[in-house]
Amino acid sequence: MRTLVMKFGGTSVGSAAHIREVASIVRSREGSRCVVLVSAMAGITNTLFEMAEAARSHDLDRAIRLLGKIEQSHLEASHELDIATPDIIGKIREIIENLRRRIHGIDLLGEFSLRVMDEIAAAGERLSSLLVSEYIKCPLLDARKVIRTDNHFGNAHPKLPVIKRNAALYLEPLLESSDIIVTQGYIGSDDADDTTTLGRGGSDYSAGLLALALQADEIEIWTDVEGIMTADPRIVPSARTVDILSYEEAVELASYGAKVLHPATVRPALEAGIPVTIRSTFAPYGKFSTISPGDSSGRPCVAVAMRRQVMIISVIQESMTDQAGFLAKLFDIFGRLGVSVDLVSTSEICVSVSLDKRLLFEDLLKNLEELGQVSVADNR
Repeated sequence: MRTLVMKFGGTSVGSAAHIREVASIVRSREGSRCVVLVSAMAGITNTLFEMAEAARSHDLDRAIRLLGKIEQSHLEASHELDIATPDIIGKIREIIENLRRRIHGIDLLGEFSLRVMDEIAAAGERLSSLLVSEYIKCPLLDARKVIRTDNHFGNAHPKLPVIKRNAALYLEPLLESSDIIVTQGYIGSDDADDTTTLGRGGSDYSAGLLALALQADEIEIWTDVEGIMTADPRIVPSARTVDILSYEEAVELASYGAKVLHPATVRPALEAGIPVTIRSTFAPYGKFSTISPGDSSGRPCVAVAMRRQVMIISVIQESMTDQAGFLAKLFDIFGRLGVSVDLVSTSEICVSVSLDKRLLFEDLLKNLEELGQVSVADNR
C-alpha cells in the first residue's frame, strides 16, 4: 500500500467549507495510507503573534479581544462542520484557556521568551488539526511526540534519527489501524518536551521530515495555486504551471521567492528520492507540479522568482587584496551571528552581500565596520 504525506496550508483549512474540501481530497486517496499535516487556519498565526505583542505592551484588553476572535473562529467552524460536541468544544476551550493564562503572564512581566512564543504559536496548528481530524473521523497525533528538535526556539533544528525512531514508535502503529492520520505541521518538541517551532515554512519542512521517516511514496503539498508557476501570476498574467522540476531547480526557486514551497521541504525528499507534488486545494483535478530526481543541466530557464525585503551590505577595504583571509574574517562574522547570506559579489576593494533585511541588526554592522567602510542599500 502506498504511503502519502499530504500537507495542507492555512488557506486550505481557512474555513469550514475549505476543510470539507480537504476531507474530500484525502478520502479520494482511498487505497493509500495518508498522513495529513495541517497548518493553522489562515491568519491565525499572525493573530497569535499580535496577541502576544499586545500583552507585552500591557494592552491586555486588545490581547483578550484577539484571543476571543481566535476562539470564535474555531467554535464557528466546528458548528458549521457539525462537529461541535461537548468533547470538541471542551478541547478548543482548553487550548484557549492555556493561551489566556499565557497572555496574563506576559502582561504581568512585560516580556516573553522565544520558548513561550513557540508554545503560543503552536496553538494555531493544534486547533486546526482538531477540527480536521474530527471532521474526517480519524485519529489525531500530536506532532510533538514525533518531531524532536533542539531548543533553538523560533527556528528549531530537527533531530532526524530521533524522528525516525518516534515515527516507528507512535505513527506506524496508528497507520496499522487507520489509513488516515491527522497531525500538525510547523511544531515539534525538544528533549525537555518544551514546544518548539520549525520557523518560516515549517509545515512544509514537517512534511518532508515525516516522509523521510516513513519512507513515503510521495509528498503532496496542497496550497492555493496550481503548482509552481513560471512567474508570479499577480505580476505576469501569462504565467503557467511548470509540470516537472528537478530537486535542484525547486530549491533554487523556493530559496529565491517561489513561496508555494519551502526549500527545506526538498532536502529530506532528495535524501530519500521521494517525489513532491504541488497541488491546488481549490482545483484538485487541475494542473500541478512534480519535483523529482533528474538532471536539470542543459535545460532552458524554467521560471523566474523574485524576493522582496532584501538589502545589500557592502564592505569596502582598499587594501583588501593585500590581506590574506579577508573573506574568511568577513564570513566568520555572519556565521557567529547566525545570519544567512544569499548572494555574494566581490571586486578588488569591495565585497557585497545580499540578505533578508529582517536579519539586519546593530551587532552585525558594528562587527563589519571593524573590517572596513560599510554601506547599506535598501529597497532593492
